[in-house]
Amino acid sequence: MKKIITLVALVFFSVSTFAQTQWTVDPYHSSLNFNISHSGISIVNGKFLDYTGSLTTKGDALNDAIFDFTVKIESINTHVEDRDNHLKSADFFEVEKYPEMTFKSTKISATEKSNQYILKGELTIKGVTKDVVFDVHYGGKVKNNQGEKLGMKAETTINRFDYNIDYDPTATGVGKEVNIVIHLQFAKQ
Repeated sequence: MKKIITLVALVFFSVSTFAQTQWTVDPYHSSLNFNISHSGISIVNGKFLDYTGSLTTKGDALNDAIFDFTVKIESINTHVEDRDNHLKSADFFEVEKYPEMTFKSTKISATEKSNQYILKGELTIKGVTKDVVFDVHYGGKVKNNQGEKLGMKAETTINRFDYNIDYDPTATGVGKEVNIVIHLQFAKQ
């Protein structure tokens, strides 16, 4: 009888150890932001307003977490309508042909710093998929009357030319490097 109880306890412990938690991005408490150099003298800020994202975690840490995001390019917003329309055109994102960009994680690992992670994944823009690396600051979890939430900030820099966004090939007017800063809050499902 002792062996059966021990076996049941081990099975229960093993199952709970590998249990996954599903999270969905909360767009009311998140933002997908970018900035790029303009004429080498200033910065243009923008964001995407329409996106979905999920996160799958195992246990309390982000190690082995899986991220999956889809962003609607049509939702780009730089607070200048003419510029937004130009960004949607074939000069930049070619939104009619490529309406979405996606990110799928391949690996996340903790760094030596507390609450700091390196997130690797594949970013697809205009049908081109490239490996990217985000620096992630894990903000933690909170539980309240609205459920359980998890927060983080992720940052990276990409070269727009890598994704065939090659308007102004000299990058004198529009810089080639795009800084991405993402603030995320996820809701436990």
